[in-house]
Amino acid sequence: MSDKATQAVTNGVHHIGLTVPDLKKTRAFFIETLGFEQIGEVPDYPAVFVSDGSVMITLWQASDPADAVSFDRKNVIGLHHFALNVSTDSLDMLYERLKGTTDVSIEFAPEPLGELPVRHMMCNVPGGIRVEFLAPNS
Repeated sequence: MSDKATQAVTNGVHHIGLTVPDLKKTRAFFIETLGFEQIGEVPDYPAVFVSDGSVMITLWQASDPADAVSFDRKNVIGLHHFALNVSTDSLDMLYERLKGTTDVSIEFAPEPLGELPVRHMMCNVPGGIRVEFLAPNS
């Protein structure tokens, strides 16, 4: 791939931005449940920036959560879901933790991802955002 016209002009993901109905609940989920660290905040916006050391996620408070439209993966253009890597050992532990986490609904438990050497699970985190977790097969 030496032809510059065929080379990607991007270099990975810088951050993901999500609008959420309850900034405090969603912030708590990423920090307390997933172990992210808060790396910034803009109280007047309001927004919080969290990171796992590899990816940054910006969480914005919806201005009117009561009138906000919840995501419908089959009918809304935009983010279908985002996926985070976890270790092989962490996937099952995370599943067990998420089963007892308020405002989280699990779409499916860890299972093989087709013929790929990966297992994955899907859930909706506080605010209804769909997140997939992937781990290498052990």
